[in-house]
Amino acid sequence: MIQLTKKDSHCKKAKTTLTLPWSKRTKSRQRVLLDTGEEAGLFMERGAILRGGDIISNADEFTVEILAASETLSLVYCNDSLQLSRLCYHLGNRHVDLQISPDHLCYLHDHVLDEMILGLGFSPVKIEAPFEPETGAYGDANDSHSHHHE
Repeated sequence: MIQLTKKDSHCKKAKTTLTLPWSKRTKSRQRVLLDTGEEAGLFMERGAILRGGDIISNADEFTVEILAASETLSLVYCNDSLQLSRLCYHLGNRHVDLQISPDHLCYLHDHVLDEMILGLGFSPVKIEAPFEPETGAYGDANDSHSHHHE
């Protein structure tokens, strides 16, 4: 079994990929199947978060690119920044992970939350897409939501 850890390996070319949903990209210890079918152990510092595009490796410099899996999300468009802030407030008050953009937000699909959003006058749309939510003030210290990978 390959043992992988989160390291600053972003400049290296990955040998393979690992596709994970959001819930698995926040776990510090787990067994995973690389996209090649090989079994691997993932060992990260507590609180570390993997983002799509991150490169992780092991002591032998075996590198793996993390891919964010498509998940069922609810997408809510809103061109009014005050109303978008209002939506973020109501969802955040329920401790919902949010992916926030200037004119829309996304959260893992939940029909109860969709009904609440409808009650606030917005129309959530169910989509399949990778999920990259905000980590909050206490998220991964190395996380940069706007980072880019070569």
